[in-house]
Amino acid sequence: MSSTPLPESGPDVRPATPADLPRATRSLTRAFADYPWTRHTIAADEHERRLAEFQELFLTRIGLPHGRVWVADDGDAVAVWTTPATDAGAVFTELAPRFTELAGDRAEAHAAAETAMQPHRPVEPVWFLGTVGVDPTRRGSGLGRAVIEPGLAAAEREGVGAFLETSTAENVRFYEHLGFHVTAEVVIPDGGPLTWSMLRRP
Repeated sequence: MSSTPLPESGPDVRPATPADLPRATRSLTRAFADYPWTRHTIAADEHERRLAEFQELFLTRIGLPHGRVWVADDGDAVAVWTTPATDAGAVFTELAPRFTELAGDRAEAHAAAETAMQPHRPVEPVWFLGTVGVDPTRRGSGLGRAVIEPGLAAAEREGVGAFLETSTAENVRFYEHLGFHVTAEVVIPDGGPLTWSMLRRP
């Protein structure tokens, strides 16, 4: 009998369901706790609560009903995409006052940051990686790549690009390994973080 250990299976990645929301929201909130963009655009007062509601709204009102959401290992990693088929403009408009309220005393900074990024967003159809995060206790375990790859594969099948924005140089290097390239480096006004637009062509 062989004593060779069996290879470990990879992360369990699947489409998210409403039952995944609590854990997915928690993972995203933990992942973004010290992220430069959200620290700049969401008030420090009750920051974690505000951030959690931002992420929950994006999951429940945009991702699940209108886009595509995958989870890895039951929600330890989450990727939320909008797609060329996503028609959520009315929902974004409806949610805008709530997003402004959640931004608190950073509302003007939030609006200025969005305005700064808008010219660098694709006008052609793309899969847009709106939010992705891995619970900090699972970083380095391959969950980030695993939870993003289904969206990349879907964009490839449709023959369209994948797009994202990130505010850390470390993330830029990670996404370059996934085939993205930088299309813009944007200095966010009012002391905001340098933010990169990145595109992966089909």
